Amino acid sequence: MQAKKAAEAAVKPPSKKAALLDDSTEELDPNLYFENRVKAIVAKKEKGVNPYPHKFHVSTTLPEYIRQYANLEAGRQLGDVTVSVAGRIFSKRASGAKLLFYDLRADGCKLQIMADARVSELDENGFLLLHNEVRRGDIVGIVGHPGKSQKGELSIFPVKFTVLAPCLHMPPSLHFGLKDQETRYRQRYLDLIVNNNVRSIFQTRSHIIQFVRRFLDERGFLEVETPMMNMIPGGAAARPFVTYHNDLDMQLYMRVAPELFLKQLVVGGLERVYEIGRQFRNEGIDLTHNPEFTTCEFYQAYADYTDLLTLTEQMISQMVLKIKGSYKIRYHADGPDKDPIEIDFTPPWRRISMLSELETCLGEKLPQPLESEECRKKLVELVDKHGVNCPPPQTIARLLDKLVGEFLEEQCVNPTFICDHPQLMSPLAKWHRSYPGLTERFELFINKREVCNAYTELNDPIRQRELFLDQADQKAEVGLPGYSTTNVSCHLTAPAWFIPFVKGSIIST
Repeated sequence: MQAKKAAEAAVKPPSKKAALLDDSTEELDPNLYFENRVKAIVAKKEKGVNPYPHKFHVSTTLPEYIRQYANLEAGRQLGDVTVSVAGRIFSKRASGAKLLFYDLRADGCKLQIMADARVSELDENGFLLLHNEVRRGDIVGIVGHPGKSQKGELSIFPVKFTVLAPCLHMPPSLHFGLKDQETRYRQRYLDLIVNNNVRSIFQTRSHIIQFVRRFLDERGFLEVETPMMNMIPGGAAARPFVTYHNDLDMQLYMRVAPELFLKQLVVGGLERVYEIGRQFRNEGIDLTHNPEFTTCEFYQAYADYTDLLTLTEQMISQMVLKIKGSYKIRYHADGPDKDPIEIDFTPPWRRISMLSELETCLGEKLPQPLESEECRKKLVELVDKHGVNCPPPQTIARLLDKLVGEFLEEQCVNPTFICDHPQLMSPLAKWHRSYPGLTERFELFINKREVCNAYTELNDPIRQRELFLDQADQKAEVGLPGYSTTNVSCHLTAPAWFIPFVKGSIIST
């Protein structure tokens, strides 16, 4: 009965005894709700009324409105001031036959609408007809006077009330919210509508990108864009997405990293370059791994990994301080329903040498050289002993990586640099000047997750060619696309013209 009454009220002029309808009259069946809304809109169109106006002038945003009129006295109304605002209706409450209260939201702010038939430009029947059509979720435009209710709540008192876009579906209740994770991620717009805190995640990400760009620009780095598609999936040992270029009649790969092109720019004389962009890796997907993700990758000539370590520490610690106002943040690592943890970004950050720290945690020395079969067997023994899962192929690099993940990365809640990786784990990094068998490389971990990978780049073109071909063979062994001799030659021609000693870094966002 309520649904029938609501539909009739939406298409027929109300009688003298008609009352204002509010949230309590909503049809609870989502399908019937949708049908009733469509019927009401069709009825308006049949009468020659456009339910979707082309234009509504907004004179002020809700945040600006709140800043400007927040200090008004309770009960005061500025009758000589007219403003226009717009937003989405979140609740509707009737108070008698001539007064309605709406909650209007936009730009993360809420404003009360006090719609009074006595000050409306419409007569009483027109007022009832208009407002009985309005539902939660509708986008509306208000022209009215600023003021506060007798209880002191900042409001707008409308003279003109216009529905700009009716919402056909029943929005989730603000009381219960939207908690289903599948719905939230697949219908992100609905998540943003209902859960106001989600907006801050988008805003914080934007602030991060802005800060990184400004930080690098101020230090003489040049932002560039490099191709998203290429004939080879160069730059990292990852499985690429494959696409096809019809006009060129050619199979292409979505990039897994912009590394090769950025290095070519350094060779060409652009000594400080960076790119913020999407990468695509056709691999596993979970809460911490997405097939497409954003990185900031940058290169600087005439510097090494110690310079980059300092630069990275400065960038991220200053960014946290700028955005959050403190080096210490609270983060719900296990979801919003669990207690938050504290992460301290106060510099200097902890720095640990990978092999020595791993041997300390294991309580054993690893056989040398690391490339030996004896060492591989020992590592297999250790992963079995400690219950660490390492599926085939059980190479030395993979076994070491699994043990590091189990024993070292788990320590890295606060920002921690894991440094000096073995050469067999970093074939394209430059060898360490002080420790044979190691490289000048570091990874930054925060909350046990890798967020940065950097090293002093190998700039010996002869050695680089050998390692590049070895990496191609390793890719082929595990079923990843390899490189033809022509493609390898193409990407090693530039370094052969001499690439200066350079540092490179990848920061994932």
